[in-house]
Amino acid sequence: MNFVEELKWRGMIHDIMPGTEEFLLKEKTAGYIGFDPTSDSLHIGSLVQIMILVHFQRAGHQPYALIGGATGMVGDPSGKSQERNLLNQEDLQRNIEGVQKQLSKFLDFEAENNSAQLVNNYDWFKSYNFLDFIRDVGKHMTVNYMMAKDSVKKRMETGISFTEFSYQLVQGYDFYWLYKNKNCKVQLGGSDQWGNIVTGTELIRRMDGGSAFAITSPLVQKADGTKFGKTETGNIWLDAEKTSPYKFYQYWINSSDVDAENYIKIFTLFSKAEIEELVKEHRENPGARLLQNTIAKDLTCRIHGEDQYTAAMEASKLLFQKGEAAVQSLNKISSKLFDEIFEGVPQKIISKEIIAQGMSIVDALVEKGGFLKSNGEARRALKENSISLNKEKVDQDKIIDEKDLIAGQYLLLQRGKKNYFVIKVN
Repeated sequence: MNFVEELKWRGMIHDIMPGTEEFLLKEKTAGYIGFDPTSDSLHIGSLVQIMILVHFQRAGHQPYALIGGATGMVGDPSGKSQERNLLNQEDLQRNIEGVQKQLSKFLDFEAENNSAQLVNNYDWFKSYNFLDFIRDVGKHMTVNYMMAKDSVKKRMETGISFTEFSYQLVQGYDFYWLYKNKNCKVQLGGSDQWGNIVTGTELIRRMDGGSAFAITSPLVQKADGTKFGKTETGNIWLDAEKTSPYKFYQYWINSSDVDAENYIKIFTLFSKAEIEELVKEHRENPGARLLQNTIAKDLTCRIHGEDQYTAAMEASKLLFQKGEAAVQSLNKISSKLFDEIFEGVPQKIISKEIIAQGMSIVDALVEKGGFLKSNGEARRALKENSISLNKEKVDQDKIIDEKDLIAGQYLLLQRGKKNYFVIKVN
């Protein structure tokens, strides 16, 4: 497998240092990507870099995932408009353990010849004192060279601390240390890291007379101009506690057709021929959303497991289900998942005493719930057979009691196909 060629057709190369492809075809080597340790979970913005390491390993090379335990204490100015909060060692350790667990779902840490490795740059920086560092490393880089980097120039007007100014030296030394100690000759990363990566190759040349290589990937952008991996509620995380499997699944299902054609190449391991066939089928029948369903299944299964994928898929169908299938789905649903599915649907909270005494469907629709405006409107809707309770049609004689509650606390009212209302029982 030609690693560079694989990335090219997938649209995953932004910059590549001359000679990199030839070197990788000639020699099996180690390469690394750095990951930000500012959270105990990665989000889907990190998936591009994770997939690059996956392809690197599949091509027979050895992938290193570097957790920036030291650089996380400094703060990378790249793409940032202001200084960020620095982390203490206890928080960093917790974050590192969380990130390693997620990386193990993608990378093989037990391969026979090219097992993935996790390293923490705090391990080689913790005993390196300041005077030794500026003498051994700092003397090789001029201030002019460092100030020429875009990540620094963009911050000169608003101000940049010496701490963040020195970041590229610290990251550059990471590359040098891995080159010397792990025979690591390639650094990979996002396009915003090009300046820092090149500083590393320059340090290797100046400090050791050696050659090292670099590849960066483009930052993923959505066709509508909104930021990839972001929703109104924030980042889409890989941790189920931060972003539920249902919401994770929904993010991919709701991708536009244009984005889906991009995502299928970047985030899955289907071959070029398989992807071309999937795209062809999708374009012939876009309403079936084949690409979105394929991506959502592949990623949700990989990150959260097949059971969670099945639950998320069934839950997403619930809004469109009718009859017995819908009733069965509602009977199995958890309160947490119910809240997620019907987030944004108008709700009213009532006391359990009202349900215990028995509540007429008209009261639920009007006085107690507030779904409809008047008893007359409620009775007309019931007579027209357009009202459902928990996905089952009801008439005006229906009396609601505790056995009607979904997950012990919800009533789902519906008028027609798309008008929903939730009564939550305290």
